[in-house]
Amino acid sequence: MPTTDADTCVRSMTIMGSGDLDELTRVVHPKAVNREAKDEPPACRGEGPAAFAATARWLRAAFADLRFDVHDVMADGDLIAVHCTMSGRQAGPFVAYDERGEVAQAFPPTGRTFAVTQSHWFRMKDGQVVEHWANRDDLGMATQLGWVPPTPAFLWRMARAKRHARRNPAP
Repeated sequence: MPTTDADTCVRSMTIMGSGDLDELTRVVHPKAVNREAKDEPPACRGEGPAAFAATARWLRAAFADLRFDVHDVMADGDLIAVHCTMSGRQAGPFVAYDERGEVAQAFPPTGRTFAVTQSHWFRMKDGQVVEHWANRDDLGMATQLGWVPPTPAFLWRMARAKRHARRNPAP
């Protein structure tokens, strides 16, 4: 049975969660762009499989047991929409970056689990992902992980995590 563009998009999400990053070269176009990378480490802001792999490493550094459970997939020409639930457990700091690629915020690990719905959008070219963007429930995730509302102790841990992240930048 031939692989469809929708199958390729779902596979790319599975790879992001599983960590089988060598396989990204099969599903991500060399010129692919992740429109969501603006808050991610600088290595995520490039093109192609290497940038997508950097995003996967960044997510997996913060979230153990990361997975995407796909609920619905819709295709219209070269555009694929995937409705899913992203879940995991925060085992490491989650570090957000500003437009200059500098650490903007760091959320220390809480050990809590989360599950939030998301919509991912993919544009396809030659059977590979060439563009990605998403709509996420970041507030829901932050609430489930205990980031908001922040306690004074958590704000202190955030400041310490931010200092550590600035001293040890992501590759």
